[in-house]
Amino acid sequence: MADQILDQLGRPIRDLRISVTDRCNFRCDYCMPKEIFGDDYVFLPKDQLLSFEEIVRITRLYAQLGVKKVRITGGEPLLRRDLHQLIAQITQVEGIEDIGLTTNGLLLKKHGQKLYDAGLRRINVSLDAIDDRVFQSINNRDIKATTVLEQIDYAISIGLKVKINVVVQKGVNDHQILPMVRYFKDKAVTIRFIEFMDVGNDNGWDFSKVVTKDEMLAMIAAEFDIEPVSPEYFGEVAQYYRHVGSAAQFGLITSVSDSFCSSCTRARLSSDGKFYGCLFSTGSGFDIRGLLRSGADDAEVMAQLKALWHIRDDRYSDERTAETVANRRKKKINMNYIGG
Repeated sequence: MADQILDQLGRPIRDLRISVTDRCNFRCDYCMPKEIFGDDYVFLPKDQLLSFEEIVRITRLYAQLGVKKVRITGGEPLLRRDLHQLIAQITQVEGIEDIGLTTNGLLLKKHGQKLYDAGLRRINVSLDAIDDRVFQSINNRDIKATTVLEQIDYAISIGLKVKINVVVQKGVNDHQILPMVRYFKDKAVTIRFIEFMDVGNDNGWDFSKVVTKDEMLAMIAAEFDIEPVSPEYFGEVAQYYRHVGSAAQFGLITSVSDSFCSSCTRARLSSDGKFYGCLFSTGSGFDIRGLLRSGADDAEVMAQLKALWHIRDDRYSDERTAETVANRRKKKINMNYIGG
């Protein structure tokens, strides 16, 4: 029986997000702009990454504290060698009911079958445009949307359940919303539009670049007959809508215009084993990797995990203003390091 632990705002812990690498094969401006993450950028060496053994040990302890869902992130997690071996081990952890993976999709044909065979059933694919030229201008690697769409079709063909994530920026890809709704409605694939957030230090975020949930919903409702869908569980970040007369759905993730901090149940592990209580965390995080490698036994590690959750009081999206954004600039954790 998992211990019931609550943070300072009464939120339980249910989800664990694990970044397995800080590397990525895209250079999207809102995450890893090429001007900063150039060809000579120095990523973490292998010995500074959490090992699979360490990840599984932490996951097992978190499961005893109430974690039921694990999501593997990056960087681009499919760049982590033999990732399917980690998936296979996590699926065997008692108490873990669901494991997902967030990817840009480029390597699904190469690794998808091994991941499925290891027990992975759900993936989220980040795809910010369906037009090739728009997508190429975002990923800065000359990768076409059609290339990723082929990878998505492959993933579906082997049995993976796919959701699409779209980070919407005003004047960049907001004109892609309706074409993407049309395309994925016909495939009965759920697509989720995410308000542009001030994650990390280098994406040039400000309020003027945000397309809000209400603006996106009005745009979609003008063309499609839709109805709201009730949340499936406490802490669900997307607000979902169904196409009337269809099984197809889409979601809106509203971290800027309609905060969901009050129901956030996520703990985050960076690629080098730091604990963070929020996607918008500042500071260096708590070094769980260092604790593990110091020889701490499970009881000591468990006590620290409990303490970290008990003192958690993060609610940045509730507090976000022009002033707080300015104050936190250059202090937040980069997205490739902590995951999305």
